Amino acid sequence: MPRRGRVPRAPRPSTARFKAEIIEHQSLWRDVDEIERAVFQWVAWYNAERLHSALGHVPPDEYEQAHWARPEQVPQTA
Repeated sequence: MPRRGRVPRAPRPSTARFKAEIIEHQSLWRDVDEIERAVFQWVAWYNAERLHSALGHVPPDEYEQAHWARPEQVPQTA
């Protein structure tokens, strides 16, 4: 459990990818709003559009929707 006032760390691959794609490719930010838009767009892409190899090359949001759309498997008793 994180200490009060501290945010848990994001997984390293996500952080490194974010840094490489957003932070290092932008020279100067005009204002905080521009940064917020860029972060929001990247997170939306990361969750909804990127293809994830461990999920059968489908976006994470699509995989989750398919998961919840499946009927619940009820264990059968003998």
